[in-house]
Formats: sequence, structure tokens, C-alpha cells
Amino acid sequence: MPPEPAVLDVCGLNCPMPLLKAKKALNEMASEELLQVIATDPGSVRDFEVFARQSGNQLVEHHIEEGKYFYLLRKR
Repeated sequence: MPPEPAVLDVCGLNCPMPLLKAKKALNEMASEELLQVIATDPGSVRDFEVFARQSGNQLVEHHIEEGKYFYLLRKR
């Protein structure tokens, strides 16, 4: 069974803070580790898609649930 992802709750923060905090968390992680980010900023959808493409980190999945945006990132 794969290890549980680290969880980063950035609810209530607006762009660019969710992405900046996620970048900081990923920088402290080992390659292939997972980070789940929970955000409330609708602008974070595009931010995380672009970030994953440009950084080489993988956006494994994302979904919206009850007004919250969930992102699962795998560190490159």
C-alpha cells in the first residue's frame, strides 16, 4: 500500500499563497512523495495545472468537493 500523502490545508488563502505554500512543502519532500493540497481559492485550479506542467511535478488528480479544491501532487 502506498504511503499516505502529506496534507497541506491552505483554505481561506488567496492566490498566490496556496501555490507558494505548496511549492515550499514540495521543496522539503523527497522525490516521488505525495502532497495533498486542500484550497478554497477558485483560481488555484489554473495555478496548479500550470505549476505542474512547468515544474515537472505531477498533478496526479484534482477534484472539487463542497466548495473545496483538492490536489494530489507527486514530487518529481
